[in-house]
Amino acid sequence: MVVEELEYHGADVRGIDSVEALYRELAVDRCDILVLDVGLPGEDGLSATGHLRRMDGMGIVLVTGRSGTADMAHGLSLGADVYLPKPLELPVLVAALHSLHRRMSQSSPAVVAPGEAVAAWNLRSDGWDLHAPNGKVLTLTAAERGFLRELFAVPGEAVDRERLIAAVTDQPWDFDPHRLEVLVHRLRTRARNATGIVLPVRALRGMGYMLVSEPIPAA
Repeated sequence: MVVEELEYHGADVRGIDSVEALYRELAVDRCDILVLDVGLPGEDGLSATGHLRRMDGMGIVLVTGRSGTADMAHGLSLGADVYLPKPLELPVLVAALHSLHRRMSQSSPAVVAPGEAVAAWNLRSDGWDLHAPNGKVLTLTAAERGFLRELFAVPGEAVDRERLIAAVTDQPWDFDPHRLEVLVHRLRTRARNATGIVLPVRALRGMGYMLVSEPIPAA
């Protein structure tokens, strides 16, 4: 019912029934805002919030039957942007999502113009070392190097999956496209662990990836 209501209001929505399935989905494609039920089977929404806040800059809305002040404070401290108690009023959820999306849009990193250099991040040592704005360095694997060289060659422009796959393997005909998303997820995680800054690589649904102008500060 929630999915249908949000689609009615113009949102592109995917319903997922567990945190584990969510992780698999995010390895393939990112989303702008997550609506998480705290009472999910397996790993719960609170645990997932802590992990997802470290991984990416998505908006997170927690929905829960735990309406106490302490529970709300805990959810927000883990990184939730919005905390909504049950029973969920759909107009309130829709309003909260519109408000969160508006705030995120106002604070989103600007996209560089095609051909403009991304001065804050750069590749050195023939593309094997990724240098962050704070001077920290991540040494890349061969696949990561191939992926980033394609993006740095055309900052601010979309690079399609086929071109990126050809850059990370010498056997593109035998390469599972989902492995590209796994590679990107691991690269983002390694870059953030090494530098403390989120790598400014944006997934473009149904297209590929793009290098944007400014990194998102680490939470």
